[in-house]
Amino acid sequence: MAGATPDIPRAVAELPRQVRDELTRRQRRNERAFRRDDVQVVEPPLLRRAVGASALGNCMEWFDFGVYSYLAATIGKVFFPGASPGAQVISSFATFAAAFVVRPLGGLFFGPLGDRVGRQKVLATTMIMMALGTFAIGLIPSYATIGIAAPVLLLLARMVQGFSTGGEYGGATTFVAEYSPDRRRGFLSSWLDFGTFVGYALGSALVTVLNLLLTDEQMLTWGWRLPFLIAGPLGVIGLYMRLRLEESPAFQQQLDDHEKSLAQASAGSELKGVVTRYWRPLLICMGLVLLYNVTNYMVTGFLPTYQTETLHRSSGSADVLVLIGMVWIVLLITFIGRLSDRIGRRPVYGVSAAAMILLAVPSFLLIKAHGTWPPVLGVLILATLLACFAAPSAATLPALFPTAVRYAAMGIGFNIAVAAFGGTTPLVTEALVNATGDDLMPAYYLMLAGAIGLITVRFLPESAQVPLSGSRPMVGSRAEQRELITTSRKLYLTCLREPGSGPHPVSSKRSPVR
Repeated sequence: MAGATPDIPRAVAELPRQVRDELTRRQRRNERAFRRDDVQVVEPPLLRRAVGASALGNCMEWFDFGVYSYLAATIGKVFFPGASPGAQVISSFATFAAAFVVRPLGGLFFGPLGDRVGRQKVLATTMIMMALGTFAIGLIPSYATIGIAAPVLLLLARMVQGFSTGGEYGGATTFVAEYSPDRRRGFLSSWLDFGTFVGYALGSALVTVLNLLLTDEQMLTWGWRLPFLIAGPLGVIGLYMRLRLEESPAFQQQLDDHEKSLAQASAGSELKGVVTRYWRPLLICMGLVLLYNVTNYMVTGFLPTYQTETLHRSSGSADVLVLIGMVWIVLLITFIGRLSDRIGRRPVYGVSAAAMILLAVPSFLLIKAHGTWPPVLGVLILATLLACFAAPSAATLPALFPTAVRYAAMGIGFNIAVAAFGGTTPLVTEALVNATGDDLMPAYYLMLAGAIGLITVRFLPESAQVPLSGSRPMVGSRAEQRELITTSRKLYLTCLREPGSGPHPVSSKRSPVR
């Protein structure tokens, strides 16, 4: 941190540069320092409820994902029995990827709706749709019972899941980001992805236990259905929690005066306006989502099947190995989120993307190696990099867009990138391995994602501790509110003393501090 000088008070000098620039810009626009009603205080009980309910939705979504990934080979046998073992796995992953085709449609539908009617209402809707889609999979008869209708119904259930998920993650990240105090947004938002990996770990652990307790015949007959049927009660619990939530402070206050014209302009043609006006942050969003989700789906979606079908390991050892990685991510992720608040989002992303380029091949060589510890080390390396991409994402992506279009923009950018590059990762990498015979193709795919991510970080604006665009500065207590007001006055007076200094000097009208 910079030290104080005779001309710059310590409180001002210790502000991160990006925070000082943004506060100066806002005071320049308002021609005054902050007042009490300019700073939003978030009550801790509301904050805990918002983070918990949002994380639960992600937990449920990824519980289903973990179950489906670990049961990919079994589902292939149940719904595509006439195909070869390799074709069964590819068909199962193709059905999995089909859900991601409709995700952008869900984002296009739920995103603008969330900007108009509210985040909470849309998130309650996506929760119940997701639960119904997952529960339905557990009820679908097998191919042996109803023939071709079985995979068709599986596809329809997956598409319901995909459509609802299109509004889930973008809405949940928006909701948590708009509730979080600026100084702790990285830490608090990381709990959203904490829920993601807890859900995946719970789903994969359940499948692992079932594989250990049941015979192969029992799993094929009825055992595979049990994890999907659990989604019904989970959905009821999640819906209850989300219906008790209040709207985010940013949505309640709607928009400050600076953003009202944007809201009015976006009401009629929001999607077109988002794409034409915010194409640059949309591309940044898509680049970061690609980096995160290619790694994510490689580890969580492809790695279990890669070990059983390509490396010919037992399903039990493959399941346990990936589960170790998920537990490691759960332990790391909130600490990395807190780190991103302190050192910034860009360093976390940049160092991790560079590490991915360097470590992808060594990681897969370790995973392929014989013995116990080399594969464990390889998975832990990939899991650590995945945690570094996941932890800052829920705080970074919503900060790219203003309040008026945040949900819609997240629905577009996030879901298009996930559909194109994330959900297709298991399918593409499995096909590449089968076509080339090179079992290091997944590592090369990760290296490409790391390179794209590194380029994206070059254009990413630093948003750590910065108030969200279109929202008042957010703090977690009255004491923080008083501290920020006092600091803003010192910053304002500093700019008055040196009207030519700083990136955004205060207007020369020099209105008195009120």
